[in-house]
Amino acid sequence: MREALGSDLPAAHIGLGAAVIALVVVASFAGPRWTLIVAGAFTAWFILALPVIHIGSGHGWNAVRRAYIATSCWGNWI
Repeated sequence: MREALGSDLPAAHIGLGAAVIALVVVASFAGPRWTLIVAGAFTAWFILALPVIHIGSGHGWNAVRRAYIATSCWGNWI
């Protein structure tokens, strides 16, 4: 189970790229309001993950990297 849920930096980059593509599609069809809502949801997830990881075990850039991976880790399943 741990291996299936484990993620790394390249998978996070793929997830971020897919999120950007999704934002472009949302902007094309729904306009700027929904684009900002979706982008805000991704940003809020990152902002919530960062203090949790910082309190847990990560410090400095390691916490930022781990929060980025936690936010965009779904790139493993693309």
